[in-house]
Amino acid sequence: MEDFLQQILNEIKATQALEWMGALFGVISVLFAQRNHILLYPSGLISTGIYAYLLSRREAGLYAEAILNVYYFIMTLYGWWHWSKHQGVAEVGITINTKKDWIITTTIVMSLWILFYFLLLQTPSTVPVWDSFVSASACAGMWLLARRKVENWLLLNLSNLISIPLFAYKGFYVTMLLTVFLFIVAIFGYFHWRKLYRQRIAD
Repeated sequence: MEDFLQQILNEIKATQALEWMGALFGVISVLFAQRNHILLYPSGLISTGIYAYLLSRREAGLYAEAILNVYYFIMTLYGWWHWSKHQGVAEVGITINTKKDWIITTTIVMSLWILFYFLLLQTPSTVPVWDSFVSASACAGMWLLARRKVENWLLLNLSNLISIPLFAYKGFYVTMLLTVFLFIVAIFGYFHWRKLYRQRIAD
């Protein structure tokens, strides 16, 4: 155990500045998201752009995660545009998933999981099943976030839960610790958004 912890510390010390920057802006973005604040979008663009590059390199080999971050980037732009339509409003209205939303969410997860898995079979990926599932569930979560749905936190945390051991396996220890942090924040984010939703329907 001591040797494992020392290995993690050594890997963290050797982490390049670009990964630190991506992690920092990732933290900033999720904190703004937890507070339902529009600044989650510009900080998210920086973080996702960096990770799309880092994870697409052959030494990382997390190709679905790289594609996921490209998707994050696009959905962040969409979310920013969607929010900006409500200029002058303090908070964009938060809602919960309808039955139709859950059908769409499940369809996104299952279809993208299959699609990403077969795409990864054409690459040198050593973790096609888990890499593809992480990306599929996160894609669904980002779609729900852009639509201001409370349940976005559940899908994003499902993705985070699988990502933690995946990043550790690939040696991205700073990103692993970031994901642990995001997992914890997402738990609070879910309950905070649920509270905001209940306040909204009570008014």
